[in-house]
Amino acid sequence: MGPVDIVVRQNQIVEIKNVGYPGVPIKEERRPKLELGGKELDCNGMYLMPGFIDMHGHIGGDQAPVAEYVFKLWMAHGITTIRDPSAGNGLDWVLDQKAKSEKNLITAPRIKAYTSFGQGSKTPISTPETARAWVNENKLKGADGIKFFGAAPEIMDAALRENKKLGLRSACHHAQMDVARWNVVKSAEAGLTSMEHWYGLPESMLDNKTIQDYPLDYNYSNEQHRFEEAGKLWKQAAAPYSEKWNKVMNHLLELDFTLDPTFNIYEASRDLQRARRQEWHETYTLPKLWEFYQPNRVSHGSYWFNWGTEQEIEWKENYRLWMTFVNEYKNRGGRVTVGTDSGFIFELYGFSYVREMELLREAGFHPLEIIRSATLYGAQALGMEKEIGSVEIGKLADFAIIDQNPLENLQVLYGVGAIKLTDDNKAVRVGGVKYTIKDGIIYDAKKLLADVKGIVDAEKKKTGFVLKQPGME
Repeated sequence: MGPVDIVVRQNQIVEIKNVGYPGVPIKEERRPKLELGGKELDCNGMYLMPGFIDMHGHIGGDQAPVAEYVFKLWMAHGITTIRDPSAGNGLDWVLDQKAKSEKNLITAPRIKAYTSFGQGSKTPISTPETARAWVNENKLKGADGIKFFGAAPEIMDAALRENKKLGLRSACHHAQMDVARWNVVKSAEAGLTSMEHWYGLPESMLDNKTIQDYPLDYNYSNEQHRFEEAGKLWKQAAAPYSEKWNKVMNHLLELDFTLDPTFNIYEASRDLQRARRQEWHETYTLPKLWEFYQPNRVSHGSYWFNWGTEQEIEWKENYRLWMTFVNEYKNRGGRVTVGTDSGFIFELYGFSYVREMELLREAGFHPLEIIRSATLYGAQALGMEKEIGSVEIGKLADFAIIDQNPLENLQVLYGVGAIKLTDDNKAVRVGGVKYTIKDGIIYDAKKLLADVKGIVDAEKKKTGFVLKQPGME
């Protein structure tokens, strides 16, 4: 809708006023009066959306240790809130960054901190009693939730139910070593609020076996095994729209369960060359992060021991079946959010968020459904729908503003923009978020990207790094 004026006082939306009609000059008397000391941001002809929410945003790690680098990549793409699943830099550190972000002492999205289950425990969690005790201690430390990977059924059940009783949220990456005895359905029944990726979902729909059909020499610690065989799991599940498939889906819908698919993070599995040749790597990927992405038996997600056509074909079919479930879940009223898991498998913070949107489009989502998943549904999943997720009076002033229509082409949201040919046959770049507004504070998104480029350039100069493709000397 538009044209409209949006009035923000401090960090809150106080008025949204229709000031005219498309194609007709705006009469000044229709507009809200600018208060003394106020500031007008001229966004004439631009498109304003709620600030985006990344539901799976790790704040770096050893491969991207500069928090400013990660934060500015997110903010440059209109991401004003992130959920850090597992607090990999330590809960105290994440909570410190969260507090600084809340006070706007740093340029960073709003942060929700989820600890890994058992993180910081001095003794192994081996009983339901110790699980419940750790969950209570986790809340007292200030965490917003827990990220699970799997454990013995009685421990998972006790921890999830206690966490829900305390009013905290939860996420789970159902690791392959535990899905035979504890899958997504069981987690949802115990109180899990969102599942990450898709592990544990097809395994809940196996209809001619009870355990994944893996090679007999399979070793989960061998990441070529881990990810190659994972690409064959969806075809082992019940067929789309079959009785068992429908039963699982409808049960998850009844439980108001959230899917956070993170399609982007596994895209290299179905098209490795595309992932490692993404054009932003040359300019915006830190040398240390690029090295982490390379084929390596140690770095997580660098599983390119012997990856080629056969593996990619399996993963293409895996995506087709996975996307069919996610799209139908959305069609039946289920909540699907946008998360990225950036910093692994050639996926770069911020840029991968836009790619996730594109992949939701491939899955069958309408562009407006994608924006809803990126905003309101993310806010609902975090329990923050009264504060963020839509442009409404009384909510926080979190916006992403761009001078192109993202519904017509999601690629205009990339920091590098989208390619367009002018009338005089010249290729130009259009788009890229222009302003990111968080808590009513205006950030020049293109300046943030320039800052990121400066960080990368300085590191390249310091180390003499030159980006090369693997095996190329």
